[in-house]
Amino acid sequence: MATVSISTPSHETRATPSRLLMVLAFIAIYLIWGTTYLAIRYAVETIPPLVTAGVRHTTAGLILLGYCWSRGFRPRREHWVAGAVVGALFFLVGHGSLHWAEQHVSSGLAALLVASEALWILAIGAAMKQEKINWMNGVGLLLGLVGVGLLTFREFTHISNLTWGMGAVLIGAASWAVGVCISPRLRLPADAMGRAAIPLVCGAVMLLLAAGVSGEFSQVHIHSISLRSALGLLYLITFGSVIAFTAYTWLLQHFSATLVATHSFVNPLVAVLAGWLWASEPMNVRIIVATLVILGAIVLIQRGAKHAGMPEEAVQSD
Repeated sequence: MATVSISTPSHETRATPSRLLMVLAFIAIYLIWGTTYLAIRYAVETIPPLVTAGVRHTTAGLILLGYCWSRGFRPRREHWVAGAVVGALFFLVGHGSLHWAEQHVSSGLAALLVASEALWILAIGAAMKQEKINWMNGVGLLLGLVGVGLLTFREFTHISNLTWGMGAVLIGAASWAVGVCISPRLRLPADAMGRAAIPLVCGAVMLLLAAGVSGEFSQVHIHSISLRSALGLLYLITFGSVIAFTAYTWLLQHFSATLVATHSFVNPLVAVLAGWLWASEPMNVRIIVATLVILGAIVLIQRGAKHAGMPEEAVQSD
C-alpha cells in the first residue's frame, strides 16, 4: 500500500544490470510484497496493530535514514514538514488502518481491497485536475468499482467486524491515494532514498503516538507474544520494508517505472494464494472473479496512464 514519487534516471544513463540481480529484485517485489499481508495478519494476532505498524516503520525508517545519512544526505526543515504530511496519509492512516483491519479481514481480501488504490488515484487526480480520464482508464475505473463491489456488497448489507475492517482498508487506500496526488506538490527531498525515509520516519512517530494515546502499549505483554507474531513482525521489517524496498529502488534505477509497476498486478494474486495455502483463508468463485476483475481494471488504468498522466513512479511500502 506505498507512495512517494521517485525520479528515475533516463534510459541512456542506466548501466546494464546483472541478470541475476534483476531476477532476484523482481522476485522480491513480486513475492515479498505479496506475502506481507499474511505477515501483518500473523503479527497482529498477539501484538496490537498500531504497535506493530509503529515498530515496523520505526525500525525500517531509521535503517533507511541511517543509510542516507552515511551517504551525506541531510534533511532540512521543509523536508520534515512535507514528510509529516505524507507520513500521516501513507502510514498513520494508510497502514494504521490496514494493520487494524487485518484483525478482522483475511490477508487476501485486504490485498484485493488495497489494490483499489489505483482507482482512488485516478478519481482523486481527476477531481484535482491532475489527471484526464480517457476511455481506457475510464473503463478500468468502472471495472475496478465492479470488482470492489463484488468483494464488499454482501458484507455491507449488515454491520459486523468484517464490515468495519473492509471499510478501514478502503479508507486507508483512499488516504494513500490522496498522498500520491499531493506529494509532488510538497518539498520532499530530491534524494530518492531520503524521499522515502523521511515520510516513513514521520509516519512511524505518529503511529507510536497513536498507539500510546489509544492505550495499546498497555496491552503489550512480551510473554504473550506468539512466535508466529514475532516472526511476522521481523519479516515485515527485514523483508517487506528494507529488502523489497531496496530492490524496488534499484529496479527503478535500471528499468522503466511501467515495467517495475507490474508488481501491482502480481501482489494481490500472491496475497490471495498465500492466505489460501498457508492460513486456510477462503478461496471461492466470488473472490476469484473479483480478483480477475480488479487486476483487469489495474491493467486498463495503467495503460491509460500514458494518456492521462497518472503517476507511475512510486514507492509502495508493502
